[in-house]
Amino acid sequence: QVQLVESGGGSVQAGGSLRLSCAASGYTASFACMGWLRRAPGKARERVASICTGDATTYYHDTVKGRFTVSRDNAQNTVYLQMDSLKPEDTAMYYCAAGRAVRSGTTFIPIWDYWGQGTQVTVSS
Repeated sequence: QVQLVESGGGSVQAGGSLRLSCAASGYTASFACMGWLRRAPGKARERVASICTGDATTYYHDTVKGRFTVSRDNAQNTVYLQMDSLKPEDTAMYYCAAGRAVRSGTTFIPIWDYWGQGTQVTVSS
């Protein structure tokens, strides 16, 4: 049974940093794509960042470009999200996800098959 376990959430003041980690277990191969999505109260879920191994494509939501960095350790099936210069609008439940990659033109887009339970990130002003 595949499990994704997140860690590293918490509360921080605006301008601070947090590092999220997500470790996958129960899966013998490397996931094609791993990443992070978030859902803020009253808002739709959005993909924050992801990385796919097909061409090492990384994706960042426009609101986090230049502030967040996604990385992964394929051997450990682990994905990280380094979040710097945090803003109150980054407050949300952050979910780790893993799955397949589908080619779309010159890049790959993820199809999420597995989800973590979520970790709360709260940024105060």
